[in-house]
Amino acid sequence: MNEEDVRFMWLFVFFDLPVGSKEQRRRATRFRGALKDDGFMMLQFSVYARVCRGQDAVEKHLRRVRGTLPSEGSIRALQVTDRQYGHMELMLGMAPKTERFGADQMVLL
Repeated sequence: MNEEDVRFMWLFVFFDLPVGSKEQRRRATRFRGALKDDGFMMLQFSVYARVCRGQDAVEKHLRRVRGTLPSEGSIRALQVTDRQYGHMELMLGMAPKTERFGADQMVLL
């Protein structure tokens, strides 16, 4: 496959997991840890994303997410192209120090 034929994709995982009991918190923490271990970065609380090199990589990481699903809660996955990801607009009120406006988005090529 040519370098020009490679299509970078972003895989987003959105989740809403119960955290009412100690065991539920433990499962939610384990799920977040599995996402981080698989290269996902936290964009917001309960929103994680990672870049993938092609559709095969997207499918591989989706299988990993499915393998770590907690028994309760709601989890969604969405894939977008690198170009679509680049059009994301960041809108902040009182921005924490970890957030910045501008074209300083992460470039992973």
